[in-house]
Amino acid sequence: MTADRPPLAEGIPDRLYGRRRGHPLRPRQQLLLDLTLPRLRLAPAQAHDPRAAFAGPVEALWLEVGFGGGEHALALVEANPRVGYIASEVFENGLCSLLTRLVPEGEEATGALPGNLRLWPQDARHLLGLLPEGCLDRLMLMFPDPWPKSRHAKRRFVNPALLPLVARVLKPGGEWRIASDDPTYQGWVEEVFAASALFVGDPPATARPEGWPGTRYEAKARREGRQPKYWVKRRV
Repeated sequence: MTADRPPLAEGIPDRLYGRRRGHPLRPRQQLLLDLTLPRLRLAPAQAHDPRAAFAGPVEALWLEVGFGGGEHALALVEANPRVGYIASEVFENGLCSLLTRLVPEGEEATGALPGNLRLWPQDARHLLGLLPEGCLDRLMLMFPDPWPKSRHAKRRFVNPALLPLVARVLKPGGEWRIASDDPTYQGWVEEVFAASALFVGDPPATARPEGWPGTRYEAKARREGRQPKYWVKRRV
């Protein structure tokens, strides 16, 4: 293992499943990845002292795993300027979707960027292994890939083997927010947390709680008749 890829917990496959790229990138998207992303990227060496990676002092540290199109992340970044926000996503088209909202065309290398946002365009599980113990106030997992087949259960981010790694980086009382519209994943979340003494929380809400920005995936789920559920789990 390299310094930026610490070993994962036993039982977690050290392989990233899912797509890294969808349709071919347009010239503007390639510029965003080449010129804008490096200006926001959290380097592995910075993960050991993540608060120092931001442009100014931050009062809390939040991590979003798999930010998709970025609308949830950007809404929280704008609403919470004193929070250091790390947004993780490996899908290049998702990264471009977020970056294109930040800088006008032609200003990829120079446009002003949020000082309280840093991006981790790698496997978020490795970031969890690099972050210091108890550094996160909140972790968010919004509408993750459900991997609905039983044989793919180990690919799910909510995983019995991964819970101790999440618990290590969340401070006591820190929140893990989870949203899913997939019935299989919803049942899986209940099963995994019921068997763990590391987290406590109330039953899931069926209406999006206040302070949770909406996402395109949530909107699509509701259009197609699926009922999202929203959990807040707290580190014991």
